[in-house]
Amino acid sequence: MAFVYFNPNPKHRRTSDCTVRALCRVLDMDWEQAYINLFSRGLEMAEMPEVGTVFKSILRDHGFKMHVVPDTCPDCYTVMDFAEDHPEGIYVVAIDGKTNHVVAVVSKNWYDTWDSGDEIVSWYMRKER
Repeated sequence: MAFVYFNPNPKHRRTSDCTVRALCRVLDMDWEQAYINLFSRGLEMAEMPEVGTVFKSILRDHGFKMHVVPDTCPDCYTVMDFAEDHPEGIYVVAIDGKTNHVVAVVSKNWYDTWDSGDEIVSWYMRKER
């Protein structure tokens, strides 16, 4: 279980493209393809591409299902805890709070441009098929 640095951005920029990065990792696509998918779906839905409904719609099309983290410890269940509790599978995990950040978790590892392991999880989507 570990943080894995992951930045598929073709210019290696560290920018606010977490949804693009997460799609790249969990759907095995390059950055440009993920970016185009988000913008195309946003146009189709008449929403901005970074809006959660756009991102979640793409994930649902690829067999992901939404799950809410139980409210038993709303301020203590971290990305690291989630990765430890989910040793197998493919997930997109949302971080609670100010950042509106998502991170890919695959087989106990979380993939991001920074170590978000201590951040609090609010919901997740799991690849079911």
